[in-house]
Amino acid sequence: MARKDPGPQVDRRKFLTGVAAAGAATAAATMSTPVTRAAEPGPAARVPSALPPSMHVAQAETGTPREPARVPGIPGSDFMVDVVKTLGIKYLPANCASSYRAIHESLINYGGNKQPEFLTCMHEESAVAMAHGYFKVAGKPLMTLCHGTVGLQHATMGIYNAWCDRVPVIVVGGNDMDAATRPPGVPTFHSAQDINALVRDFTKWDDTPVSLQHFAQSFVRAYKIAMTPPYGPVMISLDAGLQQEPMKDHGEKPYVPRYVPTAPPQGDSGAVKEAARLLAAAQNPLIVADRAARTPNGMRLLVQLAETLQARVIDQGGRMNFPRTHYLSAPPTAVSSADVILGLELSDFWATVNSYTDNAGNGGIGTNSTRIKRDTKLISISSVELNTKANYQDFQRFQVIDVPMAGDAEATLPALIEAVKAAIPNDRKGAIAARGEAAKKAYAEGKERTRAAAALGWDASPVSTARLCMEVYAAVKDLDWSLVASEGNVSNWPNRLWPMEKYHHWLGRSGGYGVGYGAPASVGAALANRDLGRFSVSIQSDGDLMYAPGVLWTAAKHKIPLLAVMHNNRGYHQEVMHVQRLSNFRNRVANYGGDMGPVGTRIENPDIEYHKLAESMGWWAKGPIKDPAQLGPALKEAVKVVQAGQPALLNVWTQPR
Repeated sequence: MARKDPGPQVDRRKFLTGVAAAGAATAAATMSTPVTRAAEPGPAARVPSALPPSMHVAQAETGTPREPARVPGIPGSDFMVDVVKTLGIKYLPANCASSYRAIHESLINYGGNKQPEFLTCMHEESAVAMAHGYFKVAGKPLMTLCHGTVGLQHATMGIYNAWCDRVPVIVVGGNDMDAATRPPGVPTFHSAQDINALVRDFTKWDDTPVSLQHFAQSFVRAYKIAMTPPYGPVMISLDAGLQQEPMKDHGEKPYVPRYVPTAPPQGDSGAVKEAARLLAAAQNPLIVADRAARTPNGMRLLVQLAETLQARVIDQGGRMNFPRTHYLSAPPTAVSSADVILGLELSDFWATVNSYTDNAGNGGIGTNSTRIKRDTKLISISSVELNTKANYQDFQRFQVIDVPMAGDAEATLPALIEAVKAAIPNDRKGAIAARGEAAKKAYAEGKERTRAAAALGWDASPVSTARLCMEVYAAVKDLDWSLVASEGNVSNWPNRLWPMEKYHHWLGRSGGYGVGYGAPASVGAALANRDLGRFSVSIQSDGDLMYAPGVLWTAAKHKIPLLAVMHNNRGYHQEVMHVQRLSNFRNRVANYGGDMGPVGTRIENPDIEYHKLAESMGWWAKGPIKDPAQLGPALKEAVKVVQAGQPALLNVWTQPR
């Protein structure tokens, strides 16, 4: 079904003419009417937060000067709001649109704009990314609304990032389904038979409800599926007519199904015992974790397993899996000496144990080589195998595994820990303890090398990325801080230098590595941290921010405190290196045409004044900062601003990496 036909449509020129006429009429009426004031003003009357259109606006939109029809009874969208409220969804970031106007109106008037609270976004991709970042702090999904074909197409990159990062987002898309009754013109351009098809390859589940009871079942089911590991985004197409039609006053009343979470899947008990046997007997076992820790308890379990085996741990950073200050923390090169490797929720097991070299020696095609010993045994615990699709290649290359388990790593760890304890013979405990002492030495040596590398170019201008990261840490170290966004484009210095020990210290990366994630995800994460009383800081890439800078306004509008420190290297430096590499392969000099990189990769001339951009959207901001000696004092000032509840941005000119 679709919303009722409002009558003939007019083109944009006629619409603007109508609005101008309405404005002139209003101005004339104002000038001719005397202003009166009451002697004793009473309490101000509460006005609706969404007013009906004036007759002039209605005429401009429909071509028919008539009063808008009143909906009898209870709108169906009111019941939809009741359904949403049962699941405790706290916020709803979205960009407003006509295809979901009914549920929008119900949310703010019937629902009181609470649980969920509508957060005004400038772009659908930003709305989804905000929900993405929020979940990684709060552990609870948000709902977002998209407008038909066009709004959902804007949202697709954000949804794909959430899919690759295994993050639940409840996406609801408005749609006018019935071609016989939908309004002609723009609403029809924005409609489709199946808008869910746009994102079906990278969502866990989707549905198109055709009744209110169907919506109640679908929404609760969508939430349940999204929140069952492996987590992921889900999609519901919501017909505009179904939203706007009144509930029937006869027959069976729709009800809201009760949500009961599904227990996460666990690895097979026999496979767990075999994995424990291999790990207990190993001379040099190694654990590699990517998205293993879904919760802080996942970190505790991984520490317990590692200490039981005195096995070193490579944290690939999809989540905060393992404390960076623990002596068993290891670099990626540790795979070369391992005889048993346990992979926990790895997004790319092949690249963990193999290397790919991009060179010209093979006709321009990269070459592959193994990074592990020939007889190394591989164990995998991953829930992603339970939800793999075909078209998008996020499942990466195929890697043969000796003991593969399709199950959630965090849910399987308790059984694995007990099995490992039972499998370790008494005569192995001395060797295990010695392995731990060797790990302590390797950890200390690695930290010293990292500190020496960070000191290189310490006083350089523009600011080195190591200096940038350490100045930021010095400014927030005494606070309950959370690094809400920092991609790998600062040489991973935060993970190498900061004493990350708590689950909220590091939130991982975007998942699909789509540029434009960092700024809105950091705002969403900062929203969750605001409710928890934490201090949020991001190291914000320049090119990433320019994909959807409107999220800065959203942060200021909704009073979301965040310290954003720009990594302003004035270029898309990943692509700088690609063009340089290809130029070298072809014995050519890259055409720079400027300072920061080859043509087509630079963000300079004119230089973007990010501090002024942020100021224009309600942020406290300062910059550009090019002298590293100025960075510390500016950070102290910015921290005070954020502690007072306001977002702040520092525009720092940096070295490329």
